[in-house]
Amino acid sequence: MAKFESVDDYLASLDSVKAETISKILTVIAQAFPDSSPKLAWNVPQIQIAGKYVFGMSAAKNHISLAPWSEAAMANFSQRLAPYETTKGLFKVPVDWDVDAQLIIDLIDFRLAELEL
Repeated sequence: MAKFESVDDYLASLDSVKAETISKILTVIAQAFPDSSPKLAWNVPQIQIAGKYVFGMSAAKNHISLAPWSEAAMANFSQRLAPYETTKGLFKVPVDWDVDAQLIIDLIDFRLAELEL
């Protein structure tokens, strides 16, 4: 796998469907959390607020993984995450996901409360 220099480089490496979905997720986060910063960490896009990781994403062959950086958030939102395949720390959405902006915002709000930010 190539080492990316920026989130834009990462997006440019994806097919158009995956890039569009991740771009929409990034836009939702930027609009709802103007103090957020997209960073490239572990060679995938991660969102930081006040220097703390609050959300991450990565594209795979057949899905996009989304991670709220909180097992407690995953447990708290288990009903809303039920349509997706989940692990303790992430959930998988289709590559052409109709972005659920409110779910993303709620997960990040939960993480911020957990971090007392």
